[in-house]
Amino acid sequence: MRIFVINPGSTSTKIAVYEDEKPVWMTGAHHHVSELAQFHHISDQYEYRKDFIMKRLEEAGIALDFDAVIGRGGLLHPLAGGVYAVNDKMKHDLMHAEREHACNLGALIAAEIAAECGCPAYIADPVVVDEMRPEARYTGFPGIDRKSIFHALNQKAVARKYAASIGRKYEDMRLIVAHIGGGISVGAHEYGRVIDVNNALDGEGPFSPERAGTVPSGQLVDVCFSGKYTQKQIKQMISGKGGLAALLGETDMITIDRQAEAGEQPCKEVLAAMLYTIAKQIGAMYVAMNGKVDAIILTGGIAHSDYCMDILRRQVEYLAPVVISPGENEMGSLAYNALGVLRGELPLMEYE
Repeated sequence: MRIFVINPGSTSTKIAVYEDEKPVWMTGAHHHVSELAQFHHISDQYEYRKDFIMKRLEEAGIALDFDAVIGRGGLLHPLAGGVYAVNDKMKHDLMHAEREHACNLGALIAAEIAAECGCPAYIADPVVVDEMRPEARYTGFPGIDRKSIFHALNQKAVARKYAASIGRKYEDMRLIVAHIGGGISVGAHEYGRVIDVNNALDGEGPFSPERAGTVPSGQLVDVCFSGKYTQKQIKQMISGKGGLAALLGETDMITIDRQAEAGEQPCKEVLAAMLYTIAKQIGAMYVAMNGKVDAIILTGGIAHSDYCMDILRRQVEYLAPVVISPGENEMGSLAYNALGVLRGELPLMEYE
């Protein structure tokens, strides 16, 4: 099976061709800020991004001959996890999405390229996957409900792969999956559904290289009304410029990891504090599943760090066996999902 994968990011576009599970061609580019500045809205970047993709395919001599094209899912309305065929309703919702992000272009470009080569277009496990049980949605503040926005694509892919590696089905297991990268999300996966998870996009849960995490609400209100910051600045302090970026003035985990391992302060203490908040979130998800957990999977870019993983493992391994699955692997996860549908191993969902 030949699968074409499209993954638009905020300032990058990554593309790849897979033959079954094997990547046979992969490329991408970071788009200069000055190039993107000419577009007032993300939707205005459509032709620019598509032209980039088609030019790369032409330069590589790759014909539009695929069994499926799959794009990164966008900020749609909340939906159950799975692989979805791109339909007119989805395209309409992405073109009129309340929140703008380049990932909204993934399905739109995939659909046009798929139409040209006469194959289906899919998305899989977008960040808005919402399978939370009712009691997990409540807060004590009427009008504010907890939202499920997290690294669904990688979390579900690594969970499925782990289950397959031990001869079991994802839908038959109870797993805690912690995606640890620029943002951090920890999900309670119970029999194929993520029944509780922190909202990683808006900075809920552990603090991370770029996000402030959950902060005392009263103190946050004081900061908001101090007159020192605009609404935009506050939101950036919560998500984008919070966490390690604010505490250390640095988000390069290779540098932070090296300095912390060498005992340099404040890196050592701040990194230990971040890992502590992750461990607490894992503990919360353990409670969410009544202490019945088959394994804890640690994934994402920071899972490459032996130093961080050794610390975090010691904090949670008494709860359940710990499995390390480093990297975000969005491209491989998308291909994995498309292949699963083509082989009849995964159901194809309809977006409504």
